[in-house]
Amino acid sequence: MIKVTINRASTQQLKSVTISGHAEYDEPGKDIVCAGVSAVTFGAANAVEILCGIALHVEQGKSGFLHFVIPSITDGDKLEKVLFLMEGMLVSLRTIERSYTDFINITEEVR
Repeated sequence: MIKVTINRASTQQLKSVTISGHAEYDEPGKDIVCAGVSAVTFGAANAVEILCGIALHVEQGKSGFLHFVIPSITDGDKLEKVLFLMEGMLVSLRTIERSYTDFINITEEVR
């Protein structure tokens, strides 16, 4: 199962996202759940970098591990755009979760 953990500040502002595991919906190379999650998350991270000029702090590992942190952004307009793109990513991940509940689980933590 893919586990997605969303970390938010007490203000509900998104701070970081951690993704781990594999869906095991199908064999590697044919797993549409893993492919969908990868496309959504990497697409969002790339959009933040290209459209906003902000590089997320990204850590990628084996076995489906991806962790990214939204850096401190002092420019209010850029911060708003970054958070908008990241919240859009979460909408897409939740859409996948609704269709494939046995293969992806999303949880949110407030710190």
